[in-house]
This record gives sequence, structure tokens and C-alpha cells, in this order.
Amino acid sequence: MHAARKLVAIACSTGGPKALHSVVPKLPANLDAPVVIVQHMPKGFTESLAERLDSISPISVREAAEGEPVRKGCVYIARAGSHLKLKRQGDRIVFVYSDEPVREGVKPCANYMFESILDTPYDEVVCVVMTGMGADGMEGIANLLKNKRNRHITVLAQNAGTCVVYGMPRAVVSAKLADKVVPLEEIANEIITNMGVR
Repeated sequence: MHAARKLVAIACSTGGPKALHSVVPKLPANLDAPVVIVQHMPKGFTESLAERLDSISPISVREAAEGEPVRKGCVYIARAGSHLKLKRQGDRIVFVYSDEPVREGVKPCANYMFESILDTPYDEVVCVVMTGMGADGMEGIANLLKNKRNRHITVLAQNAGTCVVYGMPRAVVSAKLADKVVPLEEIANEIITNMGVR
């Protein structure tokens, strides 16, 4: 029996950069999973967000690069202006960017990222939907749950009281996809509890 392959996938939009400052710095460097984040931002801003978070976090944070292998104990932020996907390549999983049309009015769109998990060997996935306008993430998570096969998927939604805009988490909660609705300050702890450390 191989060790479980684990992944944390986070979607956020309006209010997200500030919210990520309450989550990412609380994640330990030895988290037993990679963390992939789709944050809606204008082009050119995701790199500085990654650098800022990296400077205050024990876990390593960077903008995901094309073809880069996905590694545990790293947080990857999708580059603005392209859609980020995870792709199996031999026995590795790498990041690929695609130029598909804008979806849910945004690019990167978290739905593409969540759906791309279907073609990877991750068997334990924690999906987190945080503050943001619209419904990005809901469709992708619904597709992931519908086709999950033997995967164990946990869906966390940020609660209304700690969101700047309660749009994206509300969409997930309304669709009855959320396993747990948690305040912002408890999200990091939920991730650690579900994924464990190495």
C-alpha cells in the first residue's frame, strides 16, 4: 500500500490576499501535502503576493511555474492571466498553464484547477473556498465530487462572518458541497488536521 498522496486546493477572490495572510503563515514547513492556490488578481500581482507570503511563512511559497513538479511542503499560487492545471507526467505531477477562455468571468479560474485534479493520482484532497465574489470553485468541486472514485475529498468553506464577500463560499454551501464551514482563523488548523505533517 503506497502512502496516500495528498493535496490542498484553495480558491479565493475579493479579500483573498488579506485572508491568505491569516492562513498560509500558519502552515508548517513539513505539511504532508502541497498547497495550490487560485487567487483572482490582475496580471503581475501574483508574484509579489507569493514573495510577501513566503517572507512571513515557515512553509515555502511561490508562483507556480509551467512544468514545475508539485512538491509537498510548498504553497503554489497560480499566475494571473492563465488557467492553472495539475497534470500527471510519468510518475510526477506538474503544473501546466492553459489559455482557455475566461470562465466565471476570471482567469485563472479555480474550476479548471479543481477539475484537473481528476486526472491526477491524489487520493486525499482538501478543497478550501474562501472569501470572494461570484461562484468560482463550486462547479469544479461538484465535478470532482461526482467523479471522485476512491478519493477522499474534504470541502471547507469560509464562514460568512469572516469573509469580505460571502459569494464563493456561499455558492459551495448552497450547493450542499461543504463538509465544514469554518471561520478564517481556523482554516489553517483544519488543513493541518486533515493532511498531517511529515
